[in-house]
Amino acid sequence: MDIDPVLLARLQFAFTIIFHIIFPSFTIGLSAYIATLGAMWLRSGNDRYHQLMRFWTKIFAVSFAMGVVSGIVLSYQFGTNWSRFSVMAGNVVGPLIGYEVLSAFFLEATFLGVLLFGFNRVPPWLYILSAAIVAIGTAISAFWILSANSWMQTPSGYEVRGGVAYPADWLAVIFNPSFPYRFAHMLNAAYLPTGFVVLAVGARYLVAGQHIEEGRIMLRMAIGLTAILAPLQLLLGDQHGLNTLQHQPIKIAAMEAHWDGSKPGDFHIFAWPDEKAGENRFAISIPRGASLILTHHMNGLFPGLGSVPASQRPPVTIVFFSFRIMLAIGFFMIGAALFGAFLWWRSTLFDTRWYLRIMAQCWWIGFVAVIAGWVVTETGRQPWIVQGMLRTADATSPVPGETIAATLALFVIAYGVVFSVGIYYINRLIAQGPTGPIAEETGHFSSSPISAAGHTAVRQT
Repeated sequence: MDIDPVLLARLQFAFTIIFHIIFPSFTIGLSAYIATLGAMWLRSGNDRYHQLMRFWTKIFAVSFAMGVVSGIVLSYQFGTNWSRFSVMAGNVVGPLIGYEVLSAFFLEATFLGVLLFGFNRVPPWLYILSAAIVAIGTAISAFWILSANSWMQTPSGYEVRGGVAYPADWLAVIFNPSFPYRFAHMLNAAYLPTGFVVLAVGARYLVAGQHIEEGRIMLRMAIGLTAILAPLQLLLGDQHGLNTLQHQPIKIAAMEAHWDGSKPGDFHIFAWPDEKAGENRFAISIPRGASLILTHHMNGLFPGLGSVPASQRPPVTIVFFSFRIMLAIGFFMIGAALFGAFLWWRSTLFDTRWYLRIMAQCWWIGFVAVIAGWVVTETGRQPWIVQGMLRTADATSPVPGETIAATLALFVIAYGVVFSVGIYYINRLIAQGPTGPIAEETGHFSSSPISAAGHTAVRQT
């Protein structure tokens, strides 16, 4: 059977990075939440903040470990499946990824050890400082990774000699035209999944009648965060979209399924893009809505998909629906957060059972939004792996399709096991709650962050 190695290489990278992106997007926000809890404990002396800090640190440790394991594979794929990309762009992208390891990962790993095992072993101020440094490290990690990825979207500050890109101006490379918008949008997006996970756990406790005070603290802090960041994400997304229109107009055309650039663009609430016919079927649209959003004028024009040959268009259907999934979840987050803030203002937040039951089941929505946004960004860039410089089809390694298919199958199995075990232990930690027996008996963290979950598993069986 003839298997397309380019397609398989893309599927393998997509699978591994979709799995991986869940954990950094969670740990970036969770580390900041842990540091905030620590600061509140240090300032107020309220031991509940300390218990919550230690509780979420255990969950952070499991998530961080799964993120590290899944991320290592991505680096190897640059050599095994994308060697031509590494040759062409390695002089630019390689150092940026290296800076992430040197300036962020080592920082996180070092002070995470203090955070995990330092309680009752170091002064409280150093214990809290370690949490803050871990949070800073995760943000620095996002800085470098987003810089590298943004350069692939809007390359600048380089020169090409012999078919190889060399950095000519590192500041222009790092702060390329799309980087500020993408960094702000993605960093804010990383805090929202954490906010909704904390909100869901707090609601779960209140519905179950367990850990009432801790659940109320989690609810108040999560709603206070998401009520600000969810609407802010809409504004950041708008600015990011305008920047994308300037530098990658065909990606925007795919997001809007806009074919004819000579006419104002409608915003399609739903449609089925027919890529062969170059039109939309079953469209439910807001007339001129896309033009109003993108150009701020009802009659504004922007390039359509018909302005380039079919070979230079991304897969429109995938980009179109992924963008709408991201939008739908984003508006749900805004509504849920603002309604929660309204209930809090009315002093009925903890008594509105139907709202708590819904929120208790919404822990996953932020992760789906992040994945959908990634699909829009990366798929919308096609057929380029480095915009305007290197096509994806020309960037792969000369590896047989059967070999890639075999490793992809192994990745699916291995990642499925890792993900299942990780979610199992995280759920056990949540079931145990922030006042579990391990903390009460030892007064400090166990040598294994997931040992408390194992204890709970034995106790409940």
